[in-house]
Amino acid sequence: MWRSSGRLADGRQIIYFDETPDTGRAKAPDRRPLPPAAPSSQLRRDPLLDDWVVLAAHRQDRTFLPPPDECPLDPTRGDRLTEIPADDYDVVVFENRFPSLATPAVPAPEPPTDPAVEARPGTGRCELVCFTSDHTASFADLTPRRARTVIEAWADRTAELSAMPEVAHVYPFENRGEEIGVTLHHPHGQIYGFPFPPPRIRRMAAAARRHREHTGGNLFDDAVAAERAAGVRVVVETGHWTAIVPAAARWPYEVRLFPRRRVPGLHLLDGDQRDDLAGVYLALLRAFDRLFPAPAPYIAAWHQAPVDAAGTPDPEFGLHLQLFTLRRAAGKLKYLAGSESGMEAWINDISPEDAAHRLRAALGPVPGGGADHTERGAQ
Repeated sequence: MWRSSGRLADGRQIIYFDETPDTGRAKAPDRRPLPPAAPSSQLRRDPLLDDWVVLAAHRQDRTFLPPPDECPLDPTRGDRLTEIPADDYDVVVFENRFPSLATPAVPAPEPPTDPAVEARPGTGRCELVCFTSDHTASFADLTPRRARTVIEAWADRTAELSAMPEVAHVYPFENRGEEIGVTLHHPHGQIYGFPFPPPRIRRMAAAARRHREHTGGNLFDDAVAAERAAGVRVVVETGHWTAIVPAAARWPYEVRLFPRRRVPGLHLLDGDQRDDLAGVYLALLRAFDRLFPAPAPYIAAWHQAPVDAAGTPDPEFGLHLQLFTLRRAAGKLKYLAGSESGMEAWINDISPEDAAHRLRAALGPVPGGGADHTERGAQ
C-alpha cells in the first residue's frame, strides 16, 4: 500500500491509499473555485445526562442525494469536478466539506451569557473514506485486497487522529442505505475524531474498570470467552477473529466482531490480524445481504479505546466492530419508538439465538481463509 497526501482547493487534506506505486494522484490539482473552509461547531453539555451535544448548523446545506452523474465522491473526469481531483483512485480519505467537528478556521464565538448553557468549541476532525471509485459498488463487492487497503486507511487515520490534542476518541463507521439516512450513495464511510469519549464508549470503559476491580479480569476477554463457551450465538470464527450475536442484542440482526488477541485500536492490529479481518468482514457483510430479498441497510461501527491527552489508548478497552441492520423482516424495519428513543430501554423482536442461526445459514466462504461456523451450541 502506498500513501500520498495533497490539499483540496479550500485547504482540506486529501490522502490517497494506492495499491500500486507512483500514481501521482495526490498531485492532481483541485480546479474548483472554492472559498477557504471555515466550519464552526459548538458543543453544549446536557447537565441531566452529563453528555455533550454537537451543534453544527452549517451542515444544513450539505449535499443531499444528488443524481448519479453529480456525485461528489466520484473521480474528477474532464469538466466534471468532484471532491477527488484524481481521475481514478483505489481508496481515498479527505476532510469532510460539511463536518460536524473541525479544527476551527475562524475564531471561536464568544461564550454564551445564557446561564443554562455550558458550551465549548466543537473542535475535532471529520473525514470521508471512499472505498472504491466504482459508484455502483458496495463494500461487500470489494476484493479482499481492496478491503485490506481500507483497513490500512482506517489504521492510518486512527493513529494520526489519536495523536491530535483535540481528539479523545476515533470512530470509523459506515452507514449504508437510505433507511439509515445516507445522503450519498457512493460506497463510503466516515471517521470522526471526537473531542470527548462518546457516551457508548464512556459506558463500556467504565464497565471494564468495574469488571477489573471485581474479578481481576478483562471485561472484553471474559465476555468473548463466555460466548465462545456457549457457542450457540457464535456466527463465525477464524484464526484471528470471533463474530457473535450478543446475548442481549438490541437490534434484530446484530453482530460484534472481536480480534482473538485483544488490542485497543485498529492501528495496533498486526499484519495477520488485518489480513484475516479483510476476509471475515466481507463474509459478514455478504451474509447480511443474503438475509432478505433486498440489500440490508446497515451501520458498521468500530468501537475503539478512548485516548488520553498524549494519545495513549485505554489498555483495558477491547477493539470490536458492531454491525447491525434496521431490517427485522422483509419489508419491515425496526423503528426506535417510545421505549428506545424515549427511555433507551431496548425491546428486540428476534431472539439472538435465532438471529445467529440465520446468519450462519447465510454465511458463505470467508475470503482468504478457513473458518469454523458450525452450530456448536445446537449440538
